[in-house]
Amino acid sequence: MGEKIRIGLIGAGNICQNAHIPAYLKQEDVELVAVCDINEKRANEVKEKYGMRYAFTDFHDLVNLPDVDAVSVCTWNNSHAAATIAALKAGKHVLCEKPMAMNPEEAEAMIKAAEDSKRILQIGFVNRFKAESKLLKEFAEKGRFGDIYFAKATYERRRGTPTGWFTNRSKSGGGPVIDIGVHIIDLTWYLMGRPRPVSVTAAVYDRIGDYSTKGVSRWHAFDPDDAFDTEDSACAFIRFENGACMQVSVSWALNNKESMNSEIFGSKAGASLSPFVIYDEQENYLVNSTPVVDKEDPFYNEIKEFITCIREGKAPTATGQDGFQIQRILNGIYQSAKLGREVVL
Repeated sequence: MGEKIRIGLIGAGNICQNAHIPAYLKQEDVELVAVCDINEKRANEVKEKYGMRYAFTDFHDLVNLPDVDAVSVCTWNNSHAAATIAALKAGKHVLCEKPMAMNPEEAEAMIKAAEDSKRILQIGFVNRFKAESKLLKEFAEKGRFGDIYFAKATYERRRGTPTGWFTNRSKSGGGPVIDIGVHIIDLTWYLMGRPRPVSVTAAVYDRIGDYSTKGVSRWHAFDPDDAFDTEDSACAFIRFENGACMQVSVSWALNNKESMNSEIFGSKAGASLSPFVIYDEQENYLVNSTPVVDKEDPFYNEIKEFITCIREGKAPTATGQDGFQIQRILNGIYQSAKLGREVVL
């Protein structure tokens, strides 16, 4: 590997152009070499804008380049597994956006490819890299909260359904559960100490659907799509092997106030990310305290760790095994909702 780590980008949509590329450009020891997108015009535009050497429409062409060391996979969800496995088999390190895959079987195949190739597979659980998240994780590992036995994961938008491929189940795998729910479920699970999930009870709803509410803007994907066959809200209850539980509520559209929060409750103390508060006792008094931390760019932190892991051969914070366990939970939510009962994972 040369002085700079040479990066290829698979999928040149929103998350690639607005998050991954800016974060890579802030790293001193990185060179953006190639980009791939099924939209040839977009691939060439990104190539020219950032001075890359190559633009492709087939990710196999990109991963087989000898002058690419690692890739970011930023495609539609239904291509995560195929692109990641191809890159790993070609000897490239991979940072794959969330969700890891469309199902646990794909996730397992990705893990095997990483193990066989002895390359790094990092999953894009970017909320782990927020300053507040890192602080709470440090406190949890040092025993500040005691035994964390209950948690709440909430990510509710009132009217925040994206347009485009996100609402096409064949491309996305689902709605808010797999789009934004994955973020808050993973972060909360991570703060809990990553206990093994054993069962899920859930319900999903599509009561509001493709709304046309006045005065409300919508987030537009680069790729338009006429399909709308996903849920717009969901709730779930997850049980873990150690006896702990997590309550989940997610929505793109729900008649409620907007909220994104991860809450953990332990035998010594509890914590909330929004508002950022630790709830504990001091001198037999109940005390609410707010640690002081500077804001950080989580995508910068995530990309920086990816590069560090490649250089030093370290395991990433968000491993393929983590992605697999979260995938089991996501698919368990959909399965439970479909069957109308609790499912054992």
